[in-house]
Amino acid sequence: MAAAQPQGDLLKMTHRENWKVQHERLHVKHRGHEAMHAEMVLILIATLVVAQIVLVQWKQRHCRSYNLVTLVQMWVVPLYFTIKLYWWRFLSTWGMFSVITSYVIFRATRKPLSGRTPRMVYKWFLLIYKLSYAVGIVGYLAIMFTMFGFNVFFRIKAEDSMDVGVIMLFYGLYYGVMGRDFAEICSDYMASTIGYYNVGGMPTRSLHDDICAVCGQKIFVTVDEEGIIEDTYQLSCNHIFHEFCIRGWCIVGKKQTCPYCNEKVDLKRMMNNPWERTHMLYGQLLDWLRYLVAWQPIIIGIVHGINFSLGLE
Repeated sequence: MAAAQPQGDLLKMTHRENWKVQHERLHVKHRGHEAMHAEMVLILIATLVVAQIVLVQWKQRHCRSYNLVTLVQMWVVPLYFTIKLYWWRFLSTWGMFSVITSYVIFRATRKPLSGRTPRMVYKWFLLIYKLSYAVGIVGYLAIMFTMFGFNVFFRIKAEDSMDVGVIMLFYGLYYGVMGRDFAEICSDYMASTIGYYNVGGMPTRSLHDDICAVCGQKIFVTVDEEGIIEDTYQLSCNHIFHEFCIRGWCIVGKKQTCPYCNEKVDLKRMMNNPWERTHMLYGQLLDWLRYLVAWQPIIIGIVHGINFSLGLE
């Protein structure tokens, strides 16, 4: 029988044959434990439901603390697995991203705020956003490339091309989520420092017609004019901004309200190019993935703890 094969024979087998033997052994080990497995599945489902309710309530009642804790977990949890599993390539990119982002956050939280800082902040996070989008797309295409068997034409092993695709997709999604979350924090700090935006109430400064509320700098191009460097954009509430600033505020900084009066912004109206609307969908995907990366490992850990305390294996 496969489960009784000596260890020496396992070493001579191919990877696929070895996996089949190990799989058969696992079935033999857990045969007759159907009731216990059903109990473990119920515990998993119940924990997921309760955790979802708690997280939704926490986010609704204390959004800022929820976002901060989630961001810290997203920063630390992958680092733990990276060190544990010796993923030095990821650790190097994580370290480089952390150093540059820390400097950007430092600049964004200084008082008084330099007039060049908002653009520098949004340029960095827009770069991260576009890079993560491109890397994620390439990773997804590499996975599809392998699944349809195109790797055979280029004599690339399926395992190699699939590994490249999964790694690139993970890099793109992970840094996309991190970049958007840090950009949101920087947006809040800069806007509150400039004084034209207040999350909970009225702004502390009055906005003049020729001032951009995002960066606090003068607007030289009217809405009807075509700018040489950039255009001026007017929201439905009639407040005007530098086009780069308002796009950074809404798309990168995840804000869907006017930076001055808090009126809802129609993002679809802002994106005239159909290709730009994919960025909206990508942003929504990143927001959903934050839950999987930050909270899923903790929920699974809680499930394992419950199973262990009840003697379930």
